[in-house]
Amino acid sequence: MMEDKQFLETVVTALVENPNDVEVTRDIDERGVLLTLKVNPADMGKIIGKQGQTAKALRTLLRIVGNTNNARVNLKIFEPEGSERSRESAPEATPAAPVAPAASEDVEELSL
Repeated sequence: MMEDKQFLETVVTALVENPNDVEVTRDIDERGVLLTLKVNPADMGKIIGKQGQTAKALRTLLRIVGNTNNARVNLKIFEPEGSERSRESAPEATPAAPVAPAASEDVEELSL
């Protein structure tokens, strides 16, 4: 019953640029199956995806695989120091919007 682990390894190795660095460990406890994914730090952005959408999709697919085998499957993504994700997902600085004049100033200009 290692279908969940094999499934995750197959999908992740297809997504990353360093497939030889993909490691999946499988632990079983009272809450179900926990798959821990380790990838090359340069590939973290691809695994997480924009706003975490790739990771969310992987978790959804693993839940489906688990349901077919009557098991609860959870995914933990190990994030090493210096991963690409921290740079890709960091919000960019937005320039400050110009401050609009107070509404009372506009009203005074309109008065007859």
